[in-house]
Amino acid sequence: MNTISFISPQSRSTAKAKAGKVAMTEFDLCMWLGDAMPGDTLEYYRGLLAKDAWKGPGQRLREPERSVLERLASRARWASERGFAHLVQRRIAPEQFSYLVIARPRPRGARGQLLLNELAKAA
Repeated sequence: MNTISFISPQSRSTAKAKAGKVAMTEFDLCMWLGDAMPGDTLEYYRGLLAKDAWKGPGQRLREPERSVLERLASRARWASERGFAHLVQRRIAPEQFSYLVIARPRPRGARGQLLLNELAKAA
C-alpha cells in the first residue's frame, strides 16, 4: 500500500510565526527517496517555489532559508531527471501550491543502495 506524507498543516498564527522557514532539507528528501516504495508520495514544499527561491530584488525568503529551498528544489529535479521520482504540484490557493515528489519503481535489489550511490556521486 502506498503512503502519502504531507507537511503538517499550520494555523494562521503558526504560519506567520514560521514565515520564511523551509520545513525539510535536501538531506531529508534524499533519505525519504532512499526508503520510499514505488507510488509513495511526499509533499516537499508548500508555497510558490519560483518566487520563494528567487534571489535578488523582491526576495521573499532570507538566507539561509532561501538557499535551503533552492537546494531542495534542485535535488527534487535531479531525482526526476534520473528516473527516481515524478514531480507534481497541486494548487491550493492563489500563489499557494503543494509540491509533491512521487517515488518511481526501481530495479529489484537497487532500492536504497542505488539511490545512495547516485546521491554520493552528485554530492
